[in-house]
Amino acid sequence: MKIGILSQDANLYSTRRLLEACHQRGHEAVIINALRCYMNINSVQPSIHFEGTDLIGFDAIIPRIGSDITFYGCAVLRQFEMMNVFSVNQSIAISRSRDKLRSLQLLSREGVGMPITGFASKPDNVLDLIKMVGGAPLVIKLLEGTQGIGVVLTETQKAAESVIEAFMGLKAHIMVQEYIEEAGGADIRCFVIGDKVIASMKRQAAEGEFRSNLHRGGSASLIRITPEERKTAIAAAKAMGLSVAGVDLLRSKRGPLIMEVNSSPGLEGIEAATGKDIAGMIIDYIEKNAGKSHRHLKNQ
Repeated sequence: MKIGILSQDANLYSTRRLLEACHQRGHEAVIINALRCYMNINSVQPSIHFEGTDLIGFDAIIPRIGSDITFYGCAVLRQFEMMNVFSVNQSIAISRSRDKLRSLQLLSREGVGMPITGFASKPDNVLDLIKMVGGAPLVIKLLEGTQGIGVVLTETQKAAESVIEAFMGLKAHIMVQEYIEEAGGADIRCFVIGDKVIASMKRQAAEGEFRSNLHRGGSASLIRITPEERKTAIAAAKAMGLSVAGVDLLRSKRGPLIMEVNSSPGLEGIEAATGKDIAGMIIDYIEKNAGKSHRHLKNQ
C-alpha cells in the first residue's frame, strides 16, 4: 500500500516510528507537511499538490496534525477524504476532539464519566460559577492550551476568583473543573485502536506539580487498568468518532473520569513504558480496514 503520514516534522519520534513500521511491512510511505499542500477543489476531480507534485495513488493517510494547524490540517485531510482515501482518523473527529468544550459536551451526552465542568463567557456571578463546580480547590483551563500549558490549580476561593477574573479580562476562553484530589497528581493514558485499548500507562506528576504531562516533567510507567476504565476509554474514543486515540482519565472515588481525548497521541512515552510496537499496530489496523468502505461522520 501507499500510505501518507501528515506530519510537519519528519524527525519527530512518532513520525519516524510510523515510517519505520510502514517499511517493515513492505508499504510505501510518504511524509507530507499539510501546510505545504495546496488543493484544487472541484466537483469532478479534486486533487492535492505538494512540492509541485499531484498527490495520487494513496491508499491511506495517517493524520499527525499539530494543534496549532488544526484548521488547515483538517482541510487537507478532508480533501483526501473527498478523493476516497482511507484516513485512520477522519477530519470531523479530529475537529471534535480539538475543541475541548465540544468534546466534553459530547462525552456528557453519551454519559461518559468526567469531572464537573463549568463554562462561561462573562459570568455575572463568579462565585456562583465556582460554587457550581463544587468550590475550591478547582482547576482552571484555557480552551486553547496544550501539553499542560494554560492549566492552573487554585487552592482557595479567592485565588479562583482572581484567576478567573484575570483570564476574563484578557478575553480568554476558559473552563472551570473540579479538582480530583484522590488522583494524587496522576492520570492514565489509554491508547485506543479500533474498539480496543491496546496499551496503557500511568503518568505521574513531578514533585510539587499537579500536571502529569510528560512535557511538564511527569514520569510514565506501565499500569494495568480495570474493565471499567477500559470500557470508559473505548466509549470516549467512540464518542469523538476516533479510531486511534490517546484517552486520558483519572481514577476517582466515583470511577474513571475522562480528562481529554487526543487525536494525535504521541508514541514515544507509551512505547517506552509498555515495550509494545504501537506504530506497528496502527499499520496493522490500516491493513485490515483500508480496503473496506467507510462512511464519513456527520457533523455534530
